[in-house]
Amino acid sequence: MSVDRASEEPMHRQIYGALRRFILDGQIPQNTLLPSTRSLAEDLKVGRNTVIAAYDQLLAEGFIEARAGSGTWVAPIQQNRPLASLRAGLAAPQKLSRRGQTIVNGPQPPRNAGVINFHPGVPETASFPFTIWSSLLVRNARSRDESLLGYLSFAGHPGLRQAIASTIGLSRGISCTADQVIIVTGAQAALDLVSRVLMDEGDHVWMEEPGYLGAKSAFLASGARLAPLKVDRRGWHLADPELPPPRLIYVTPSCQWPFGTIMRIEERLQLLDIAERNGAWIVEDDYDGEYRFRGRPVPALRGLDHADRVVYIGSFGKTLIPALRIGYLIVPRELSVPFDRAVSITGQFAPLILQATVNDFITQGYFATHLKRMRRLYARRQANFVKLCQEHLAEWLTVTENDSGMQLLASFVRPYKDSDVVAAAVKEGLDVQGISINYHSTEPEHGLLLGYAAMDERQILRAVLALRAAFLRLDRS
Repeated sequence: MSVDRASEEPMHRQIYGALRRFILDGQIPQNTLLPSTRSLAEDLKVGRNTVIAAYDQLLAEGFIEARAGSGTWVAPIQQNRPLASLRAGLAAPQKLSRRGQTIVNGPQPPRNAGVINFHPGVPETASFPFTIWSSLLVRNARSRDESLLGYLSFAGHPGLRQAIASTIGLSRGISCTADQVIIVTGAQAALDLVSRVLMDEGDHVWMEEPGYLGAKSAFLASGARLAPLKVDRRGWHLADPELPPPRLIYVTPSCQWPFGTIMRIEERLQLLDIAERNGAWIVEDDYDGEYRFRGRPVPALRGLDHADRVVYIGSFGKTLIPALRIGYLIVPRELSVPFDRAVSITGQFAPLILQATVNDFITQGYFATHLKRMRRLYARRQANFVKLCQEHLAEWLTVTENDSGMQLLASFVRPYKDSDVVAAAVKEGLDVQGISINYHSTEPEHGLLLGYAAMDERQILRAVLALRAAFLRLDRS
């Protein structure tokens, strides 16, 4: 054994680590007398206190023991033979549970390493009022408010819950109390919480087909049996006779993912009736319902729910910045206590200082101002994006404007597979998503879902020209 005086690791830690390894590997057997601290210090040419510190740590961890009048000995620990021999005699452990395997092998959102970001659902961050936000955040951090430094309510900061109920809730046509608002770490956490609280393994979940991958992953991980609720550009096929009685129904009625369709009033009433007759819960994922560019935002389905069967999910990831990781649920009255307790067990609560800052941002009027500015900006960008697509991509794609959302559906003029187009786009430095990945069990439609919100005019032109180059590359292959 030796010590490396040039190492950044302290010498007593080097000695401790070496002796620990020798004991675990069986090179120093149990009941072996160790050299005295003075003797080992002389051999290693280190101070005696260095060796004492190493021995003290081994003693504290039970690797060695001091026997009165006879020195320091290796303790008779049971696992005092080489680890390799121990492993050889054991069966290989099952690394993952069935649920873990489902999570790993289930549908995953694509992660293309493109430098030009066509990824859907990504907001503009350069226009975010960081100076105002920083001021509010610093004030909360400096306040030393005891309520922000502990656990407070697991369901969220009381002020933010009230702000969501009275401001955002009303803007979406939802009447609720603060007690019905549950703050979590983003929309995906909300979906996970819903699946834990409202589902049992084997329950049928009506899942939009095509539909959002994140929701599918959460429900499959909880052991749900997904029943495809078919959706096309005309609407939701709610009368499909092949659909089983549901326990849960997942929908995106304000801007269907990925088609961007808005659910008609007759479909909304029919869906609510189905849920009431079956004793089912509806999960309304309002992922970007605030972004409607002509007229007022479409009221949420939850606003029509007189039977209290709708769990509404919202998030600040697209209206503010994704890195906040703050989302929320508005739950039926009878579910407020169960969801509160579920958050306390799963630990999906967002930092209180951030919650307090979002509350100030809303109640002081900055949120409404920012939202108005972003609606105007995204409307301009969408119009410019459609114009450039018509000028440069009409040979390959049909792209039309939509009244809402942060992305547009692009249909192929020719019979391409969107996976081939995505592969060609990646070679041009594009992060682009096909729509076929959003299908679970039926024959997929092929096309592209193109996010435009995060790019300025120069970047949009660059992205469109890169996509044109991708199609030319694909046509040559």
